[in-house]
Amino acid sequence: MKKWWIGLALVMAGVSLVACGSNEETKEDTSWKKVEDKKELTVATSGTLFPSSYYNDENKLTGYDVEVAKAVAKKLALKINFKEYNVDGQVTAVNRGEADFAANDFGMSKERSKKFSLSSPIKYSFDSMIVRKSDSSGINSLKDLKGKKAAGEPNTSYMKIAEKYGAKAVTYDNATNDQYLTDVANGRTDVILNDYYLQKMSVAALPDIPVKILEDVYFNANATGFLFDKRDQSLKTKVNAALADLKKDGTLKKISKQYFDTDVSVKPKQKVTEKVSAD
Repeated sequence: MKKWWIGLALVMAGVSLVACGSNEETKEDTSWKKVEDKKELTVATSGTLFPSSYYNDENKLTGYDVEVAKAVAKKLALKINFKEYNVDGQVTAVNRGEADFAANDFGMSKERSKKFSLSSPIKYSFDSMIVRKSDSSGINSLKDLKGKKAAGEPNTSYMKIAEKYGAKAVTYDNATNDQYLTDVANGRTDVILNDYYLQKMSVAALPDIPVKILEDVYFNANATGFLFDKRDQSLKTKVNAALADLKKDGTLKKISKQYFDTDVSVKPKQKVTEKVSAD
């Protein structure tokens, strides 16, 4: 009799757990309704990533991702409010519901894909490396990263790739582009791995700092978008519909030309020879 009761208790516990799991899986997605009710999008960004999210000469937050997010909000008849964090802070804010999505040139790593998803692509690109102009920092390929000092924010896919190839990580917390480039130029660091278009615009904006993009070493063709919590599918669907309209009416191309001097809303023509995983 005692064994029978124990068995019954275990069965009932199992049923209870299954029911809880089922309720969790079928929980109504109210992400769009919450935004619609408050009539405002709250967007996480950095304010330090030129030209995606930065402060201009008038001390106004702008950039490609920022302006595309504003265009989405306008299309959806919503106000928009930006909150600034470093990369880890943006991801955490989205996960905790403190931001509806993050807009900061986000790609998708295998680890991040467990909890998050991306909108439709707003930018197609590939990766490259910034090195010293005088000696290329002794780097001619990804294999030459071994023993070099790679600069970046912790836990990004770029830093993981650098460390995978044997580089020593030198981490920054939401630093500006001039600090990153100056440190490469003066030898505090050797290399920065990042998105090609971001690097191209950064180097062009700071021509007095003796650094360059390592030519013909292009890897990881990729697409970036807005970062959502995986549970917020109804909100992402609305944002994707707005992005489709903005692409169709030429708004994405117009904003892209303004910040990148090229149309990053379509796939680039450059030859990308390597695919490198950060995981």
